[in-house]
Amino acid sequence: MTPEPEPLTAPRWRTRRSAAVAGIVFAVLLMVGLVIVRSALSGATPSVLSADPGRRRLLQAGLNLVPFAGIAFLWFIGVVRDQIGVVEDRLFSTVFLGSGVLFVAMLFLGGALSAGLLQHVGASPVQTASGLELWDYGRDATRTLVSVYAMRMAAVFTLSVSTLAIRTGALPRWVALLGYVEALALLLVATDNQWVQLAFPVWVLVLSITILLVPAAASPATAPAASPERTALRAE
Repeated sequence: MTPEPEPLTAPRWRTRRSAAVAGIVFAVLLMVGLVIVRSALSGATPSVLSADPGRRRLLQAGLNLVPFAGIAFLWFIGVVRDQIGVVEDRLFSTVFLGSGVLFVAMLFLGGALSAGLLQHVGASPVQTASGLELWDYGRDATRTLVSVYAMRMAAVFTLSVSTLAIRTGALPRWVALLGYVEALALLLVATDNQWVQLAFPVWVLVLSITILLVPAAASPATAPAASPERTALRAE
């Protein structure tokens, strides 16, 4: 019998503590970044941003946090999926992984579009009609990408994680129920009220702190074996 290959990553990088730390880093960075960007863009026009280098630097600082938040979130996804292990449900795990990756991709694209608009404004002190049209297009495209599509993926991610938490008993039930409420808010309200988007990193922060403080209910190695009916179904 061929022995199973050893994991490429050290055990300490695959623990519950590692997932909790990655989730906390993501939540803090994304919350700070969103608050900075929303505050810097409040009432801002191309002429205002062009004449205010301090506001542009503040906005750029907020956008610079987005890549690091995305990296932490990807690590969070990986460790959580590894922790689920042999008891994972393929359907929910696929939705969990896909929605998380799509969320990060859309977040990165929105940050890149915003950074490009910021450079355009800084390089053009006098805004032409075509420049204003480009600003309006980029602003609306970025807002739609982040507020509509990325937040919908965040809601799907939250729903899948909450369902997995209830099915496996890995987390307290109230964390999963709070996730359902947060996902509903992201689906219905986040587009019109952009500050509601902070609910997602706040929930990830609560989830991560819970993972850090609450011991694991059962190790994947001690998970119950698959039922004979399910084994036979897979063999067919």
